[in-house]
Amino acid sequence: MAEIHWMTAMELAAALESGDLSSREITEALVARTDALDETLGTYLHRTTERALAEAGEADARRKAGEAKSRFDGVPLAYKDLFITKGVPTTSGSKILKGFVPPYDATVVARSHEAGLPMLGKLNMDEFAMGSSTENSGYQLTRNPWDTERVPGGSSGGSAAAVASGMTPWAWGTDTGGSIRQPASLCSLVGVKPTYGFVSRYGMIAFASSLDQAGPLTRTVADSAALLEIAAGHDEMDSTSIPGDRPALLDGIDGGIDGLRIGVVKEFSGAGSDPGVTTLIDQAYARLEKLGATIEEVSLPSFEHGIPAYYLIAPAECSSNLARFDGVRYGARVEGDDIIRMTSRTRAQGFGPEVKRRIMLGTYALSAGYYDAYYGKAQKVRTLITSDLAAAYEKVDLIASPTSPTTAFKLGERTDDPMAMYLSDIFTVPVNLAGNAAISVPAGLSPDDGLPVGLQLIAKSLDEPTMFKAAYAFEQDLGFATSDKGRPPL
Repeated sequence: MAEIHWMTAMELAAALESGDLSSREITEALVARTDALDETLGTYLHRTTERALAEAGEADARRKAGEAKSRFDGVPLAYKDLFITKGVPTTSGSKILKGFVPPYDATVVARSHEAGLPMLGKLNMDEFAMGSSTENSGYQLTRNPWDTERVPGGSSGGSAAAVASGMTPWAWGTDTGGSIRQPASLCSLVGVKPTYGFVSRYGMIAFASSLDQAGPLTRTVADSAALLEIAAGHDEMDSTSIPGDRPALLDGIDGGIDGLRIGVVKEFSGAGSDPGVTTLIDQAYARLEKLGATIEEVSLPSFEHGIPAYYLIAPAECSSNLARFDGVRYGARVEGDDIIRMTSRTRAQGFGPEVKRRIMLGTYALSAGYYDAYYGKAQKVRTLITSDLAAAYEKVDLIASPTSPTTAFKLGERTDDPMAMYLSDIFTVPVNLAGNAAISVPAGLSPDDGLPVGLQLIAKSLDEPTMFKAAYAFEQDLGFATSDKGRPPL
C-alpha cells in the first residue's frame, strides 16, 4: 500500500471499505504530515485536529455498524477559509474578520459533513479571494511545494499547496477568475470551476457574486468528480442555484473521447506564454488527438478583452459586497469618536492594499458619470464573450487552452506590478464571465524549469460530464498525475 498521505480519495475510500485502513489512521497520518510540513509551506490558517480525529472515530463506528453515510465516509478534507464553518474561525484571509466565529455552515460544508468527511481545518488564501499568488493574505505567505521560493497560485493557494504536499487528499476552493484552476496548474493538481450555479454559494463570503463558484482541488480527475458530486445540486438558500438533482459525475467517466471535437483558441496562440508551457500544451493537443478527438481552431475574438472587462465587473461587485465589513456587526473594530471615524479606521486597518485597490476601482466604475463608460461597457463585453463561446460550441464539444501562461513565479516577483499579476489569469477569466465549466489537469513539467503546467478544458454550461470524461482520458493516458513524477520533491 502506498504512503497514506499520497493516496487519493478514491483509494482511501476503497481502503476504508475493505477494512485495510480506519479513518482514525488516515486522519492521524495527515495530521502528522501537516505537522512536518506546514511550518515551511504555510497552508493552514486554522487547524481543527481534535475535531477531525473525533469525526474520524465516529466515521469508523458508522462503518463498523454498517451505517456509512457515503462511499467517502471517513475521508478527511479541508476548506478554503471563505467557507463559513459553524463554531470554527472564518476570516477570508482578512484581518477585518479576525476572531469571527460563524453560527452556521455553508452549504458546501454542510453537504461535506453529511457525507461524513472529517474537517482538518481552514486554508490560507488571498484576502477576500483577491489575488493570483496568495501573497495578499492578511496573515501569512503560502509557498509552492514544488519550489518553496515560488508562489502556489491564488487565490486558493493554501488549498492547492495542502493537497499537492499530501496534507489532505482533497480540498474545497473557490474560483472567481481562475482561483482554483491557476493554482491547480502551478501545483500539478486537478482543479474544477463548475458551471455557475452548479454548487451553492450559500455561506461563501462573497467577492463578486455573479462570478464566484466553489470547486474541488484534488490530485486526480476522479477525485474532483467525486467531491463535486457530494456538494453539487440545487439549494433553496441560493437564488442562483440551478434546479435539479445532484449529478452522477463518476458515471461513464472512463468512456473515452473517440469522436469528440475539441477547439483550440486562435486568439490564445502566442499570448505571452512561456516556451515550456507552449511545448507541453502542444503535446497535450496531440495526445488528445491520438485518443480519438479531432482538434480544430476556433476564433473567440472577445476573449482578448476578458481581463479589462473582468477588472471592472469584479471590483464593482466587491465594492458593494465588502461594504458590510464596517466594524459594527462582526469581525475586528478600531474605535473612533463617532461611527464615521470608527468605520473609516476599521476599514483602513482591516483591509489590505489589494482589497482597497479593488474597492476604489469598483466604486469609481459605478459612480455617476462613469457607469456607462466603464461598468456598462464591461457588461457588454461579457455578453460578447458568452456569444462567442456559444458560436464556438456549434462547431466543437470542448475548448482547450493552457491554464496559465507561465509556471509558478517567484515570491515577490509581481507584488509591485498589479498588471503582471492580473495577466496570470488571462486564460481563465473569460470562463467566469460566461459562467461555463472548466477544468485544469496536469500536463507535465516544463522543459524550461521543471515546474508544473496545466491543460484547461472548457465545457458548455452544465456539460461537466463531457469535461470530466476528456480530462480523465488525458490524465490516464499521460500517466503523470498518479506517478512519482507528479508529486513534489518533499
